[in-house]
Amino acid sequence: MPSLRAAPLLLLPLLCLAPPAAAQQAPIADPFLWLENVEGDSALTWVRAQDSTTVRTLGQAAVYDSIYRSSLAILNSSDRIAYPSIRSGRLYNFWQDARHPRGIWRRATWDSYLSGRPRWETVLDIDSLAAREQKPWVYKGATCLRDGTRCMVELSRGGADAVEMREFDLGTKAFVPGGFVVPEAKGSVAWRGRDTLLVATDFGPGTTTSSGYPRMAKLWVRGTPLEQASTLFEGRTTDVLVDVGSVETADSTYGLIFHRPGFFEGTTYVLEGGQPVALDIPRDADPYWVGDRLVVYLRTPWTVGGRTYPENSLVATDYHAFLAGSRDFQVVVQPTARQTIVDGGVEATRNYLLVSLLDDVRGQLWRYHYADGRWAGERVPAPDLGSIAVTGTDAGTDRYFFTYESFLKPTTLYLGEPTGTARAVRSMPAMFDTTGLAVEQYEANSRDGTKVPYFVVGRRDAPRSGPSPTLLYGYGGFQISLTPDYSPIIGREWLARGGVYVLANIRGGGEFGPAWHRAAMKEHRQRAYDDFIAVAEDLAHRGITTPRHLGIMGGSNGGLLMGVMLTQRPDLFHAVTILNPLLDMKRFSHLLAGASWMAEYGDPDLPSDWAYISKYSPYQNVKPGQPYPRVFIYTTTRDDRVHPGHARKMAAKLESLGYPVLFYENTEGGHGSGTTNEMRARADALIYTYLWEQLR
Repeated sequence: MPSLRAAPLLLLPLLCLAPPAAAQQAPIADPFLWLENVEGDSALTWVRAQDSTTVRTLGQAAVYDSIYRSSLAILNSSDRIAYPSIRSGRLYNFWQDARHPRGIWRRATWDSYLSGRPRWETVLDIDSLAAREQKPWVYKGATCLRDGTRCMVELSRGGADAVEMREFDLGTKAFVPGGFVVPEAKGSVAWRGRDTLLVATDFGPGTTTSSGYPRMAKLWVRGTPLEQASTLFEGRTTDVLVDVGSVETADSTYGLIFHRPGFFEGTTYVLEGGQPVALDIPRDADPYWVGDRLVVYLRTPWTVGGRTYPENSLVATDYHAFLAGSRDFQVVVQPTARQTIVDGGVEATRNYLLVSLLDDVRGQLWRYHYADGRWAGERVPAPDLGSIAVTGTDAGTDRYFFTYESFLKPTTLYLGEPTGTARAVRSMPAMFDTTGLAVEQYEANSRDGTKVPYFVVGRRDAPRSGPSPTLLYGYGGFQISLTPDYSPIIGREWLARGGVYVLANIRGGGEFGPAWHRAAMKEHRQRAYDDFIAVAEDLAHRGITTPRHLGIMGGSNGGLLMGVMLTQRPDLFHAVTILNPLLDMKRFSHLLAGASWMAEYGDPDLPSDWAYISKYSPYQNVKPGQPYPRVFIYTTTRDDRVHPGHARKMAAKLESLGYPVLFYENTEGGHGSGTTNEMRARADALIYTYLWEQLR
């Protein structure tokens, strides 16, 4: 996650770029439509004026310099954990600091890394590359051959999701002359041998979906032009996307094609004999492999082979028998009503399946093994009452890395061993004093009676009868779970000043499985907003804070949540921080990747859907004469995921009605807070200065 370190700016998964010309499709009159012209002269002149005012206003506050210096020191600290990825017997890491603001991609041996004093070898210096080519390159990752000799390196201009992919030789540590190059676009590649690539990209006019994603998957052979790549699969323009990838097991590498007609449903094809073969599993299920076993995560119940398997479970079968027609599955994991398998929380080593669980929003890690015709699992030894995430696996080994963190315990990196043991190999030092601080978990009753859990972090001895400056964070969408995380900025610049931090687990997220998410989709969206309101009211009821001292923050879909709170219940809050948001829900499906999110929100062009969307769409519900507090709205010019026009237009409309607004737009950063640590620290300083000045 990018740094808005206090509460990570959560990303919408699988979002993409569509042409700026989409701004011409305005279905309604909009006096601020011109602000959708991302790089238009008038729009950028307006942005620069807004940025100047915001920096001048917040930069003179007493706490600004302290927050900026603190954030930059944390981001550049050599005490941070260098998270390793496992690749062909070596450990790779991407690192940014004061000497390397754009970062270096580097590697070390296992022994060197585990010694505690790794000897890093630089593989690719992004600062040098950016200076040499005079482009603001941002490293976005690499897709590598199984033997670890070649990779397709992804480079983004200014942090956008669109990337240029270039073939890189890990031996010579240089780009391959005349090698594979996929021009800048949103897409993906997967190796099918040293001289062949699976490619999904913008192949030219008519080859992308209405959401701006690729709609074709092709096979590209070295020595031939990309235009001559052979088509393996073609979707429709109205689909969300066609994507490619691969999965490695101990003995095989499978090429994959993903066809997603909708955001939450699709079909996975496996290349067998050079041709795509559809996996006959539910369209909302996710497949995984470990050894020769096919493992399927079910979001809804599945009846197959005369048996019904429950939602929110993992089932498995022999992959080759499955291809031959067998549908004899075994249940591997079946969580209880208060548990869920974390969305995307399934990983595999050579012989083991790793499953991240939440139990009452508290993380657990389990390891499962198939032997003698049955599955057996054991809980991986790790601390309780926090968040656990697998960060590094490889099909060639049963070693793996995972992290543990909580609100008050710094992140620790663990190495899981084949024996089932786990040991700490790196720990972030304590970045703030936790003396006297405590974490409590409460429940609020939403409008329909649903109990909504939330965490409160603050001083144990704080009087509950008096108000404390309180920051409430939420998201509530796309089955994304919010869990405890260790935030040095929140600790140093919020909790240490006497503030309280609150994390709300509202519906729409994934904290209690797919049903918790579905409960707030489309026409039920208001439930997420009712949940958040209930938490805010419960904080006041418990005497933790008052509306005068309560601030809220959210990004992306959480930015939409913030906009709804501003327009529906401004009486509950005195600070509203809106980050990289969706706000104009009449236009969202015509801007960038917005069409792909209609499975979550509905289609605003359908009168039946607009009837419920219009009731909460923040941009349409801004009204004069309301008790709106001064808001802070943040976006980036290079956000090609959620169009910056949402943030710009909301700020302009509020300002036109006489409301006080602070707006800041970073020129780099994509769907985040910046591409260098200096940019991220500046964003932190602006955001938390605003919050402290509003709420103290």
